[in-house]
Amino acid sequence: MQRQRWPSLGALYYALLALFMYLPIVVLVVFAFNDSPLMVFPLKGFTLQWFRALGQATEMLKALRNSLLLGITSSLVATLLGTMAAIATMRYRFALKGLFLAVASMPLVIPYVVLGVALLILFSTVGVPLSLFTVGVGHVIISVPYVMLIVAARLAGFPASLEEAAQDLGASYWLTLWRVVLPIAAPAIMSAFLTSFTTSFDEFAVSFFLTGTDTTLPVYVYSQLRFPNRLPIVVTLSAIVMVCSVALLLLAEWLRTRGEPATRRVKQ
Repeated sequence: MQRQRWPSLGALYYALLALFMYLPIVVLVVFAFNDSPLMVFPLKGFTLQWFRALGQATEMLKALRNSLLLGITSSLVATLLGTMAAIATMRYRFALKGLFLAVASMPLVIPYVVLGVALLILFSTVGVPLSLFTVGVGHVIISVPYVMLIVAARLAGFPASLEEAAQDLGASYWLTLWRVVLPIAAPAIMSAFLTSFTTSFDEFAVSFFLTGTDTTLPVYVYSQLRFPNRLPIVVTLSAIVMVCSVALLLLAEWLRTRGEPATRRVKQ
């Protein structure tokens, strides 16, 4: 009887945990369709007017374009740097490797507020004006560790003997990297890119300190919370962003685990 109770208790625990984590998102989506500017229950009715109003919010759309451009650019750079770092740490031994891993992992444990202030002081000291470029640098710094972890986990899933076999058959290192390593790691690299994009698109603390005249979407949304008449549009946009972010993360997780059975067969 006791063996049958533990799975039930575990399922109940995870159900409550999922409810605690995702109920606010559900409530946010529900209020996006509320026919009232007041965010209270009971709802006044069902409407799509706030979605139509998004098309007329020019400043918000500009901030959205900035976030999309910044997310794509910073994610490409972070994916490139993180993938190279993952290959170097997983396949090579070099001096101060432990120090390199420790420094590369620091953005995972440093609060983003502290990181944003530190980068603000750095850019002010060297005379770099605040812009989307400075925000992009901050986003690359916080995204590289995620890329490293995701790609390194993939590289650890297949033996290095595959690369050695390719080179024994006459392939150069770069050809082996292009024809063997990158195709096997491609799902993880794509997953890392999507994770970096989601992190960059939703990031607020670093963007708040490093943004200039061109703001990102999270910073713009925060600035609009002072105006009660703008709250329904902000809630609607936030609901769309949250749903898209969850969808991207689910896609990234699916890509990360794709091909694992094939990898196990190769190892066997």
